[in-house]
Amino acid sequence: MFLDRVKIYIKAGQGGNGKTSFHTEKYVRKGGPDGGDGGNGGSIVFVADSALDSLLDFRYQKHFRAEDGQNGGSNNMTGKSGKDLVIKVPVGTVIKEAEKERLIADLYSEGQSIVVLKGGEGGKGNARFKSSRLQAPAFSQTGQLTEEKTIILELKTIADVGLVGFPNVGKSTLLSMLTNARPKIANYHFTTLSPNIGVAKLYDKSFVIADIPGLIEGASEGVGLGHYFLRHVERTRLLLHVIDVSGSEDRDPYNDFKIVNNELKKYGKVVASLPQIIVLNKCDLATKEQIASFKSKVKKLKTKYEIIEVSAVANQNLNELLMLTYKTLMSLPPKEPEKFEPFVFERPDENRYEITRADDGAFVLSGGFIDELVRNIVVDDYTSFAYFQKELKEKGIIKELKKRGAKEGSIIRVKDMDFEYYPD
Repeated sequence: MFLDRVKIYIKAGQGGNGKTSFHTEKYVRKGGPDGGDGGNGGSIVFVADSALDSLLDFRYQKHFRAEDGQNGGSNNMTGKSGKDLVIKVPVGTVIKEAEKERLIADLYSEGQSIVVLKGGEGGKGNARFKSSRLQAPAFSQTGQLTEEKTIILELKTIADVGLVGFPNVGKSTLLSMLTNARPKIANYHFTTLSPNIGVAKLYDKSFVIADIPGLIEGASEGVGLGHYFLRHVERTRLLLHVIDVSGSEDRDPYNDFKIVNNELKKYGKVVASLPQIIVLNKCDLATKEQIASFKSKVKKLKTKYEIIEVSAVANQNLNELLMLTYKTLMSLPPKEPEKFEPFVFERPDENRYEITRADDGAFVLSGGFIDELVRNIVVDDYTSFAYFQKELKEKGIIKELKKRGAKEGSIIRVKDMDFEYYPD
């Protein structure tokens, strides 16, 4: 089974909590704070691996989590950082965020990697809060929390040459004769259910050919199977447009040619502008009149095409086709990765906050500023809680609450904690 598009869920590791601890030792009357920092959470890393050719590994496993950082310990012991989770994908995999399908990365080359989600930072231990004014801080910082994100992995086959054409025109047979690929071949429509790839060799040179599953009219709008695989054509530099010139399926060869080109055009300018060589296949079954009629119609078009007559089954003119394909490839510029502005999963802005009202009338404080502030407080520690109140006041949140109608006794909700509001 071939799988070239899948939705998965990823979550970076959360940071470990800092430790609140004081040094204890025999004969030492007053030990100072010695709580260590929490370890950083592991990141989510994607790596392109040429040994893979499908996203099948993601069919059943959908959730991926990196390791959390460990909590800090006494004696200034820092918690162990969580391991990064390395996820291998085929070369040519595009990573998108799921909501608007904005591009995160295009893993175009073997070994290319990207950190899609960074692990949470570990919290600071109470030893880090000691100062000349605060000799014995009885609080520490919690680790940074992370959120699960939904992404889409989409595989776009990387090949030099793409074979396109209607089903059953002989693309699979042609691929097996030109390359080392051994696709399943049968005389039925849609027997090719996934792109097959092979390496063609010409003397000491080689290039990659991909058989793109059959296109039919309406493929670009979702008719048939071809629309699933049009994305694989984007990566190629040259198209071999295979035509059953004998009309053995009771179809008109020239009409097939127009339909497939129309579907390529509808899919996008990049695909439509790819150079083509027309491969008239099954010439051993065709009449001279059929071949001449097709050529005469193509010659009247504004776009000029190279046309070559072959028979994949009878092994006719295949070496000439290889040489023409290689010669054409050498005249074309190399294909480059997609150019785009990468989307990055950003953490909440640590300077922003939001005040909303809950159904029960409580004023709810949220946002990056609140997230970071909560990491730094311990509610049942007087010094820590005083710091919390001071930050709310200096940030203008207390003033804003008054404007929003907060009165004595109003409930202020922060995360899972509720406080009663008492104005100064």
